[in-house]
Amino acid sequence: MPTVAPFDLEGHCIAAAFIDNIPFFALADGMVHWLDHGQKSVKLHDGLLSATTSAGNDLLITGGEDGKVMSLGSSGTAQELASAGKKWVTAVASGPQGAVAYASGRNAWVRFADGKTKEFVHPRSVEGVAFSPKGMRIGIARYNGATLHFPAAEGKPVELEWAGAHTGITFSPDGAFLVTTMQENALHGWKLVDGKHMRMTGYPAKVKSLSWSAKGKWLASSGAPAAIVWPFSGKDGPMGKAPLELGTRGNSMVTSVCCHPSEDIVAIGYDDGMVMAVRFADSKEVLLRRPGKGAITAMAWDKDERRLAFGSATGDCGVIDIAG
Repeated sequence: MPTVAPFDLEGHCIAAAFIDNIPFFALADGMVHWLDHGQKSVKLHDGLLSATTSAGNDLLITGGEDGKVMSLGSSGTAQELASAGKKWVTAVASGPQGAVAYASGRNAWVRFADGKTKEFVHPRSVEGVAFSPKGMRIGIARYNGATLHFPAAEGKPVELEWAGAHTGITFSPDGAFLVTTMQENALHGWKLVDGKHMRMTGYPAKVKSLSWSAKGKWLASSGAPAAIVWPFSGKDGPMGKAPLELGTRGNSMVTSVCCHPSEDIVAIGYDDGMVMAVRFADSKEVLLRRPGKGAITAMAWDKDERRLAFGSATGDCGVIDIAG
């Protein structure tokens, strides 16, 4: 039976992560807390808006209302990586070779490991940034589509058009597909080799959480009473195929999804604080945590694949040991 070690904090949890296998929780008030032989805390920002982990999971990368992009290591050492002045840094992403992307207003930047930055200006505000798993390339979610840039090279960006507001962005692990979350209750995707469109609709609520399965054959999403899991194993992705619906609960909404690092299993967080693990192959469910005080907003697996950190909209956080 899984065991839950609760970690009660105050405020909205933006990100849960394992940094050097230590559980970290980044809150909207700018505080970051972690559990390493007792509770430790540091104030990184005046209001934290976005957070991610570095490629090697050895740093937490954050962006805030104070215009700063910060990194935090497991020892508690914080470093300012960049600043957007007085503008809010609304999105951050980490990429290959120590590169970091961040966005504020209509601008996006890539900061290389040597500290140099490259700026990209867009006609409308940048809502999300992501690095491609192949090569030095970033994707930008914007109004009416997405834009692809090659920060290390000169040349025109690639424009992918689709009407509507695109709010978040992710590449498939093999780099073949690009998927955006939308302001309407839908996902949109492109097959990058030929620009073919993929429409993923029918959600009752906005999709705020996406997670690729270990080998990239599945994309799990929130925004419904079940985790909606789209098949990406074929050359055309989910087109013409029905998604899996895992962990269905009629009176609750899925608010967070986090695929297991090596197996086709997804951790599902709900709006009542419950967390469940479900296997793709046979929909077998395991209850990981009973309902709590707030909607699950963030989850992350550790590198040993046995612990799951979670955070909620009310600061109701913790670590689940699935081995008990």
